[in-house]
Amino acid sequence: MKKVIAIAICSLLIGCGSYIKTSNQGEKVRLLDKGEVSTCKHLGQTTVSVLDKVAFIEREKDSVEENLQILARNSAAEMHGDTIVTASLVNDGKQTYDIYKCVNPNGK
Repeated sequence: MKKVIAIAICSLLIGCGSYIKTSNQGEKVRLLDKGEVSTCKHLGQTTVSVLDKVAFIEREKDSVEENLQILARNSAAEMHGDTIVTASLVNDGKQTYDIYKCVNPNGK
């Protein structure tokens, strides 16, 4: 029985990030550093979150960060942004990003 539970938990951990997909518009959004967006138009912020633990087992830090970036890129695309900048550290599976429009920032 313990073996079945262990296999089920491992399956959950492996599959956690697979359901998060980058939208077509989100694919065009890039991640830059704060110093690289001085000529860009700031559009706002987004705070995104994912599960960072499954059944008291922590997910890999890299997987959590990758999932958060995907969600932030999708959110930026919905706000007509083309760039995201990390605005906070990951905390309990949550992270805040600033959203910018850098390509033709004053145009439509």
